[in-house]
Amino acid sequence: MSSSQSSVLSPQPSVLSPQPSKPQVTIQTRNLVKHFKTRMGEVTAVNEVTLQVRRGETYGLIGPDGAGKTTLTRVILGLLTRNGGESRILGYDSMRDPYAIREHVGYIAQQFSLPPDMTVMENMRFFADVHGVSRKEQKQRIPELLEFAGLTAFTKRLAGRLSGGMKKKLALACSLVHEPQVVMLDEPTLGVDPVSRREFWNLLGNLRTEKGVTIFVCTPYMDEAERCNWVGLMYQGRLVADGSPTTIKTLAPGRLLEFTPLPFVPARDLVPRLEGVLEVQTYGVMLHVFVDDPERRGPEITAALAAQGVACTGMREIEVRMEEAFISLIRQQASQR
Repeated sequence: MSSSQSSVLSPQPSVLSPQPSKPQVTIQTRNLVKHFKTRMGEVTAVNEVTLQVRRGETYGLIGPDGAGKTTLTRVILGLLTRNGGESRILGYDSMRDPYAIREHVGYIAQQFSLPPDMTVMENMRFFADVHGVSRKEQKQRIPELLEFAGLTAFTKRLAGRLSGGMKKKLALACSLVHEPQVVMLDEPTLGVDPVSRREFWNLLGNLRTEKGVTIFVCTPYMDEAERCNWVGLMYQGRLVADGSPTTIKTLAPGRLLEFTPLPFVPARDLVPRLEGVLEVQTYGVMLHVFVDDPERRGPEITAALAAQGVACTGMREIEVRMEEAFISLIRQQASQR
């Protein structure tokens, strides 16, 4: 799907057909299923997932821990066998053509680790050799990638002595050394400081705009999801929402009021019972309240709280962010099960 298409809940499957050499749809699944056998019985980690990622897009896959994001990614790559459905990258079937996929796809796993006792340059050459990049090509590509990642001045530094953010940049550079058409990243900035996360995402943006690379990324960070062209929300193995960030945010109920009550606990308990209140989320000492009519409900909430001796400060309507939409959609799904 592309950002020009409308959002759907529980997307309808489409027939997978042979792809041309440069397909518009680079990643495609139809009714994809993956089971695991455990001591407690069979667990469905990926349940009838259908999605499409178009060439040149950044697709963000979000969802709570255990939703199935990593399993879905690994099945698409052919690293895990599927139990049903179909999955392809660049027209290559995940099960039949895993080696062809690896020639055209860069991958950074969640637990990706660089050899710590090798320098930045040695790591680059090592991964280039693994991917069969000739020495002649390495002489051109590696300096370009090091400059792209901002690592030119650190070629002799051991990977184990790099900062967390620099390790992520080196991992990205290594994953690009064979010039892949698609890059798949599983929570690549987990545990990295905000500044390094921003720098890493700037690199991804440059990669997409300058090279036309398709990026598929699993992320726990809602601000990173905002940077994507298209977002998929997974919950308990299912893709429950799929659309542009703007459209995903419209799936949250009503409009959003923000305010700080004092004391907090009585307000938190009272507000959800008031007329016109659709949902309440807590953010530190603030309440975020979805209502049907902000102009009407704002004064009513303020008056109801005042009657209980609760002060209400900073009442205002705010735009719904991906974080509020994410929480709301997960709650909707949980209430239906």
